[in-house]
Parts: sequence; C-alpha cells; structure tokens
Amino acid sequence: MPGLTSPATVTTTLTYFTPPTDGERAYQKILGPVDGERSLVKNWDSEERHNITIENVRGREDTVSLDKTGFQYFQHTSKHKSFTSDEEIKAEYYPESIELIKKLTGASRVVLFDHTIRRHRPGTKSLNQPVSQVHVDQTNKAAINQVHRNLPAEEVPELLKKRFQIINLWRPIGTPALDWPLTMCDYRSVAPGDAVPVALIYPEREGETFMVKYNENHKWKYLRGMTPDEVALIKCFDSLQDGSVAVFTPHTGFKDPSTPEGTPPRESIELRSIVFYD
Repeated sequence: MPGLTSPATVTTTLTYFTPPTDGERAYQKILGPVDGERSLVKNWDSEERHNITIENVRGREDTVSLDKTGFQYFQHTSKHKSFTSDEEIKAEYYPESIELIKKLTGASRVVLFDHTIRRHRPGTKSLNQPVSQVHVDQTNKAAINQVHRNLPAEEVPELLKKRFQIINLWRPIGTPALDWPLTMCDYRSVAPGDAVPVALIYPEREGETFMVKYNENHKWKYLRGMTPDEVALIKCFDSLQDGSVAVFTPHTGFKDPSTPEGTPPRESIELRSIVFYD
C-alpha cells in the first residue's frame, strides 16, 4: 500500500491511569448479560492525557520482537475472511490461529480462551469500540487464573511449573487499520510500578487487568496501515520474569493524525491465547 512508510513518527494524545485518590482498590464493573449489550462502571474518574510521539516501524519491523519489546509483527493471510459469526470464527479461525501461534513462537501447546471483534463506530458507546486507554489485559494473578479456568484441573500443577505466556493475536478486518490503529509500548521503557492492578468484575466472574500510569520515558511504536494480511502478537504476560525478556506490553488504540480523510472505520479481531512451552 503506497505511502505506508511515511510519516516516521506521529504525535497524538494517549490516556493514562491515575489510581483512586481515596486509596480504594480500583475496579471496573461490567454490567449486563453475557450475550447482550454491556455497560461499564468504574470507581476512578481520574485520567491523564499526554501528548506522545509514536514511532512508525513500517520498514523496520525487525527492531521489535516478543522477547525484546513485548510485541512483534508478521505477514499472514487468514483462510477465514468474514469474521461475522462467533461459531464460524471458533470453527475456522481458531484452529489456523493455534497453528500460526505455535509456528511463530515455537510453543508446544496453545489454548485460545477468548476473542473480541472491535468496530470503530463514532458516536456510539459500545464496549467493543477500540480501547482508548493504556492498559495490559492480564496481571500475573489473572494469567494464572486463566490457566485454572481453561485447562483440566489435573494438568494445571505441572503446566504452571513450566514457562507460559498470555499472547493476543491482533488482525485488521476487511481494510487496513489506518483509522484508530493500535500502538504498543516498548517493555524496556516501562518502569516498576507503572502498571497498576485493576479489578475487572463481571456478573459471572472477576478478572484483573493492569492500567498504566504515565512515564515520560515510555517509548511507543506502531505499524502504520496494518492490513488484514498482517498480524501483531502482543504479549500480555510471561511467567519468565528474571529480567531476560519482556513480561508484558502496554497498548492502546489511538487517533492517528495522519489518517487520510474518508478512511473506513477500523475493524479488527483479537484472539487471546495461553501459550505453553515444554
């Protein structure tokens, strides 16, 4: 696609987290039925918006990797194209994605536990809009809970002894993601304490995510105009935490000032996977 190598950087506003001032544990409550429209209630209103320069790594994709920065880009054409039916996605897109993640990571086992289709619809309040706040999907506690929730109980103790990761597979649907693209923060620029646990309370269960406080040293990257034939692997957790590899990747959607007028609204799918290694 012509012009994707330019600009080298863009400047935009990203939304960061500030914890509740009363010292209470931060939470977000998801209200509504599992299979219907849901709303979000939270006990913190304090957000900080900061002007951030984001580097476009188009043409320099080899400067990022899962273990170094916490995310990586790959070329891959999906056999599944429609992304309109959850049943078809699970029957067709899940199996090919499992094999893709194994191939790209060298993992011995991949378990997909969730997916979300996001469609940018300006003026609506759907929770499936692009997320516009810096976050990490899973905390350490949540990642371990996902293993317990999604694997046979008798296998969990041995699985938790080995290295495992939570990795999202992100792909644009239909058209290049020039509108509201996804940006990732280089893990090497994240300081201890930047990521704050926030309870994610559903009617049927409780999870936990990281929200991220502002740090002027954060280094942000994106691949401008990602096409449906390109994917991003986004590391949300790694049990290897000896300082040798990236543990997670703060990320967010953002309004790109270089988006051409008339660009179709972004549509994307993200799969969430537990990745095991022998």
